[in-house]
Amino acid sequence: MTQALDLDLQKLKARAFDRAEWAEEAIRRYHAALPKLNAVDAQPLQAIYHWMFVPTTLWPFNVQDVLEDCLAALEKGKRLNSRHRLLIDLLPEPPNETICAAVADHELHVQKGTYENLVKTQAKYSQNELAIRTDPQLRRQWARLKATFNVQAYRDHKGVIRRTMTAERNLRPSFSVNVRRRQDVFHAAFDAFCLRWNLYGVQHDEPLLLKLAVNLTPYGTMIHIPAYWSFDPKRDIRWDAIASLHRARVPGRQGSALAEGLVERMRAAEKLRRLDLEVHRLGLKGEKKHEFLCAGLGWVPGTSPKRISRLRVEFKSRRAVEQAK
Repeated sequence: MTQALDLDLQKLKARAFDRAEWAEEAIRRYHAALPKLNAVDAQPLQAIYHWMFVPTTLWPFNVQDVLEDCLAALEKGKRLNSRHRLLIDLLPEPPNETICAAVADHELHVQKGTYENLVKTQAKYSQNELAIRTDPQLRRQWARLKATFNVQAYRDHKGVIRRTMTAERNLRPSFSVNVRRRQDVFHAAFDAFCLRWNLYGVQHDEPLLLKLAVNLTPYGTMIHIPAYWSFDPKRDIRWDAIASLHRARVPGRQGSALAEGLVERMRAAEKLRRLDLEVHRLGLKGEKKHEFLCAGLGWVPGTSPKRISRLRVEFKSRRAVEQAK
């Protein structure tokens, strides 16, 4: 157990966002619990454990919360309940090592706020950053916020106050403001301040200007172009690097020709299914069987039997998946 635990923690130490630090206790509890479990409980626990080594960028929810809740139940001698099993069963297989390595490297850049590997034109950022840092109006407005609110209460361990994050299609977890709640008013005022100056936050007393950023999410790749940025698609972005990062998760080739080919294979597979039934009814075997199938499919008699076998296997597995649904 000790060797496996050490390898796990070593792997997480290379990850961004202090992964090893906040995951260590859960990983230790997992290794301590696993030898005591029967196969029924071990299988789902192992599935959620493997997701612990997927970069958090690709997590659809907090995987560690679910792992810890599962461990808490098992440590009390209970079984995993239906909610645990549903969450784990709905998760797809963890991304492979190639995908995880590419995303983990991207997370290290995101953690530092450095996007130079994906964005070419830093001069636009530098120009606007200098402008806001030397603007007396920004300083006056920030002083008013500090005089009205205890801003220290809203800083994180790095001294950063972040504005409310927006999400896909500009949907937000909360859009309402209760003006009777001091916390709500602060966040609204701070969001307005950040909008006025194109900030994502303030660190201590220094404004943090938005950057042209490329971020992966569990569901896709997002490119954020700040409102102040005079965007030049040819000069500002390293499209080849972004395409390479995005393609790390793409399962295979796509396009109209491939889609049309799939449709044709689906039609041929359905025809083959009917022909197989007829072959069985007629009792055909060997060369006669092959010639009958080729003729029914409209293929030349010299077609390799392997081509027919591949078509049969591909769509047999597809039908099995559809029937399972």
